[in-house]
Amino acid sequence: MPVSKIVLITGAFCSVALNYLVACTAETNLLPAPKVTVTNTGADPTGIKKTLLPARRYYAFWNTGDEHYARQALSSDFIDLNLPDGRPQGPDGPPFASRHFRQAVPDLSLSVERAWVIDNQVISHLHFSGHFSGSFAGRKGDGRAIRFDAVDIYTIQDGRITTNWHLEDNLTLMKQLGVIAP
Repeated sequence: MPVSKIVLITGAFCSVALNYLVACTAETNLLPAPKVTVTNTGADPTGIKKTLLPARRYYAFWNTGDEHYARQALSSDFIDLNLPDGRPQGPDGPPFASRHFRQAVPDLSLSVERAWVIDNQVISHLHFSGHFSGSFAGRKGDGRAIRFDAVDIYTIQDGRITTNWHLEDNLTLMKQLGVIAP
């Protein structure tokens, strides 16, 4: 093969690779990042970023409600280890939950207070906030502030979340929504 064709092919490949790298970097910059990340002593920074990426995509899903982030984050055989009543199991469950919760709190947002990255698991302390301006359980929202915390534990395999165990502060949430008396 002539050198000019090799240079042309190599140049085209590098251009595609560079465009991919720029797109990945741009996407990563848009994803919510933990305020604090805790890792094993001596852990590989590249491995940490790789393990954290699907978690950050999942954070973006909960922060925005944009289901394409959930599709990027969750494996096709995703399992919710403590599935709430009424939620479908598998990768369709979280978008179902988000759509329904956003009927009550349309401006739901999320911050990641802390994440622990240990081997192929990410443990996240999440803070949710927004305003009860929709409806929930037959109650019409009055715009009051909603703030509650959650802890998620993700198992990551092949760049996707395969399992999630989660615990939300539902008592605080139900009080704020007026379902339970304060």
